[in-house]
Amino acid sequence: MKIVDEQGYVILVIKHPTRDYFDCARTLCKTIKMWDPEAQVCLITDQPQANDPIYDHYRVLTSVDYENPWANDWQVYRQSPFRETIKLEADMMITSPIDHWWDLFRHRDVVVSTGCRDFYGNLSSNRHYRKFIDQNNLPDVYNAITYWRVSETAREFFGWVRDIFQNWKEFRKTVKYAEEVPSTDFVYAMAAEIVGRERVTMPFTSYPQIVHMKRHIIGTETERWGQELVWEYKNGNLRINTVAQHGAFHYGRGWS
Repeated sequence: MKIVDEQGYVILVIKHPTRDYFDCARTLCKTIKMWDPEAQVCLITDQPQANDPIYDHYRVLTSVDYENPWANDWQVYRQSPFRETIKLEADMMITSPIDHWWDLFRHRDVVVSTGCRDFYGNLSSNRHYRKFIDQNNLPDVYNAITYWRVSETAREFFGWVRDIFQNWKEFRKTVKYAEEVPSTDFVYAMAAEIVGRERVTMPFTSYPQIVHMKRHIIGTETERWGQELVWEYKNGNLRINTVAQHGAFHYGRGWS
């Protein structure tokens, strides 16, 4: 894909049968631009009719795997119109300025976020959702925040992401994984281990991490945290149980 801007954010959305991820992506884009009006955002999707003027760039995938929508993720590298890209998962929102991330990420050609935080800002030690990482001794990556710049390292990393997804039956023989199809986090973790975790992660305390609103991380009775916790959102500022949120807030399916 031809580079048309120096840096920007991409959001990948594949049409889902039961959830409107296009609406999620639009919310994410609005919150990015709320904190940085000059930010460039590109939507990458399988739906040519989904073009929305809120996005600065728009890319349509010509080849899509609908059996495992996660398996399309490797295409973000090929489709991004930016020399430097930050990929964000659609079902998140930005709750504070993140433009300083660019300076942090530039220590690597590729950076996949590691670890996550609860809404109090504490690094999560809960491993309920990370058993596949621990069982295979893989880096604890979360693809929800991924940075790369056009480079040989990025080409190599996303080449492995593509190969693992497309040849999963063979790769599955080499790992412990119970599900029939791999998640994006698992494939990214495998690719990071192959390329070299020291080349594509920066697990430092000041490193950007998602606030992950999963039940076993935040201690709610169910995944529907929006029905159990008190939340306030005004002028771009989000508070959960009076605690101000910062950075990328991954609300998932719990905000209902």
